[in-house]
Amino acid sequence: MAHITANDLKTRGIAAIEASLSEGRTEAVVSVRGADRYVVMEVAHYQHLRECELEAAVAESRADIDAGRFVVESPAQHVARLQAMISSETKTGTAPPPATKTRARRPSAKAPSKVAKRPGH
Repeated sequence: MAHITANDLKTRGIAAIEASLSEGRTEAVVSVRGADRYVVMEVAHYQHLRECELEAAVAESRADIDAGRFVVESPAQHVARLQAMISSETKTGTAPPPATKTRARRPSAKAPSKVAKRPGH
């Protein structure tokens, strides 16, 4: 990975970045007073990294659903549970254990809340 000093960036500007990203490099580290502080990259590479991050989040969510780590509840029950968690954290200074799989009763005659399943499951 290429390195750019803050002084190079100050004196050469964007030319310092362009030179560092030449020859197929995807990122350049900007150091300030000898410490690495920033990473510079082309927008296309940044967008690719964001897409990878989103795909990983979807995969993690699917794994949680497959393992039964989810809660089905009404919006009011959800807010009450979050408020209880916040209250517990405030009193003890620690976070409570993660919620277990539960099924709430229907809040009203309206359509029940459902967790969608992946196709084929």
